[in-house]
Amino acid sequence: MDLRREDAQALDRMVTKAAVLCGGEGTRLKPHTNNLQKTMIPVGKKGRPLLEYIVRLLAHNGIGEITLLTGYRSEQVEEYFGDGAKFGVAINYSKDAEGVKGSAQALIRAVDGGKIGTFENLVIYYGDVLSTLNIRELVARHVERGAAVTLVLSRDYKLPVGIAQVEGDTVVSFREKPTLPLNVTVGGLVISKDCLSALRQVTSAGGADIMTDFVPKVIDQGMKVSAFYIEGFWYDVGTTEAYEKLDGEMVEANLKFLD
Repeated sequence: MDLRREDAQALDRMVTKAAVLCGGEGTRLKPHTNNLQKTMIPVGKKGRPLLEYIVRLLAHNGIGEITLLTGYRSEQVEEYFGDGAKFGVAINYSKDAEGVKGSAQALIRAVDGGKIGTFENLVIYYGDVLSTLNIRELVARHVERGAAVTLVLSRDYKLPVGIAQVEGDTVVSFREKPTLPLNVTVGGLVISKDCLSALRQVTSAGGADIMTDFVPKVIDQGMKVSAFYIEGFWYDVGTTEAYEKLDGEMVEANLKFLD
């Protein structure tokens, strides 16, 4: 029995597609983004674009239709990925409207512009996160729980800075880069078509961001927002410091399965 084929067929029955957010200017990644779109910065020993690992991850998990939500230096993304055939997927593009920014605005533009097409469930993946996310399991849990939105979370978060406890003018304790027991977002979610009305309400009112504006709106409307915890590797590449600390050996060791 080919379990991978069965999983892919199950995803097809759920009409699952994916949208990847890759339109930002990458200001937090300068100077590496002075001449490159942020998702096109080279990653790992092979120097592949960051976005290639994301496209390969989606393809590996049986998602065959991907829409790239582009903006800044969109031509670099389109020239490299084309129609997606060399990665075994079909890729469409939706470019941000001039002067309109934000992930929620980019998403509704792609939906209403027909760049994504019909779907029951849509995987949304942030273009600056590397991971070994099991997208098949994520979508299966989303459907099983009848959720409107399922957020990908990590159970703990290691702060990039130290924490000092101060009494008066005296530091009485100090912890360098502690790990805190927080449920933090990892840069991925699934939405069902039933919550598109909430997305339209948010964006028509000027809301720009998926996490800041859209997800709270879904919760406020009484729809179910579910949690899915990632168990494997993930790494947010979104800042110059994080990018320069990204070890090529770590990338190859964790993401070799995408070859």
